[in-house]
Amino acid sequence: MKTITFLRQYSLRNVNQFSCHQKHPLSKLNSRLCVHDKQLPRSLDLSCLQTVSLWTGKSYFASDLQAIERSEKVTLHKENALVKQEKQRELYGRIVEAFPSGIEMAFAYGSGAFQQHNSLHQSKNMLDFIFVVNKPKSWHRQNIELHPHHYSSLRRLGPHTISRLQDRYGAGVYFNTLVSMEGRLIKYGVISTARLITDLLDWETLYISGRLHKPVSLIVIPSNEDLLTAMKVNLQSAVHAALLLLPDMFTEEQLFSTIAGLSYAGDFRMAIAEDSNKVKNIVKPNLALFRQMYGPILQGEEHVTWWQDEGQLEQALTFHSRHHHLKCLPGQVLYGLLMQKYQVGVFPDLEEIIKKHAYDTECSKYVSMSIQHIVKKSSWTQSIKGILSAGFIKTLRYSSSKLLKKLRSR
Repeated sequence: MKTITFLRQYSLRNVNQFSCHQKHPLSKLNSRLCVHDKQLPRSLDLSCLQTVSLWTGKSYFASDLQAIERSEKVTLHKENALVKQEKQRELYGRIVEAFPSGIEMAFAYGSGAFQQHNSLHQSKNMLDFIFVVNKPKSWHRQNIELHPHHYSSLRRLGPHTISRLQDRYGAGVYFNTLVSMEGRLIKYGVISTARLITDLLDWETLYISGRLHKPVSLIVIPSNEDLLTAMKVNLQSAVHAALLLLPDMFTEEQLFSTIAGLSYAGDFRMAIAEDSNKVKNIVKPNLALFRQMYGPILQGEEHVTWWQDEGQLEQALTFHSRHHHLKCLPGQVLYGLLMQKYQVGVFPDLEEIIKKHAYDTECSKYVSMSIQHIVKKSSWTQSIKGILSAGFIKTLRYSSSKLLKKLRSR
């Protein structure tokens, strides 16, 4: 394919590759441009992804008595939050333990795991999980034996067909939804470790990588070094992309909303069945977690000034800053920029592509279009696959609940 030829001609020069991706040209491109262009900050810690935010209050009191009362309230809220967090993690643990072994990483996400603005009944929301496994076929075989009712009629075709459907179509993830476990409704997706690493590095689909732009609760912490590195690179890429889309002055909330919105840009479901305030509802109650996730990256970013006390940021909108951010974008986004500026079959020097966009003051428009194209494609293909994996009845129930939630938010 011409796409592969284009990417390969730049990826084979002076690149130290991730061991499990030596044959993937997009990963090579991303590694050369981002990982080896600038060292990852040593302080970037994924432990923040497990944290549940605590209410601490921001009021100021005139008297010592009021200060003591405030301190007692804060302590009580913290204790209650810690108890809630512990119960939540115990619940997650019991759910994950009910599945076959071989899960490299597991995390919970969404409104069932994290408080969202205007979501009054978090404990009643469906719990969303992602299970990352090294051997999908073997894992599905065991899971079908343990939980045949989780699957649609596709289970009759066997684990080989299910794993092929999972990996070859859509976003590389297979979902079982509206499953009852531990007194809660859950939805869980299964993705291979190799496929997730590719998506994290290249934004091939920006599907699970997009989920990981936002706070998640890690249940099984990965030990795979390539996966851990790819998760960090994914956060860096989100910052570079967001800064290209933002003006010279912006707030923390604007930055985190831009980051959280990357994986929703171009998603047809946002117009049909998702709450139009979805991004704001995610960011507002979880600003502290976003700061923990992206603080080390922002502090190490030379083209951004961050006034943390005021929650304000400033960046220089220059050729040099745009060039810096562009060369650290994932390979699939860069390929989208190429296709917007050049004819099909024309493969110029990669540096020429980056410079051409860096000089363009409308660079943000092209970056946005490239990201939207990725999301639009994966959202359609994954949704079509979801009808097969969930079955018609469950798909109808799930879609109806989403639509009802959207109508209630108006």
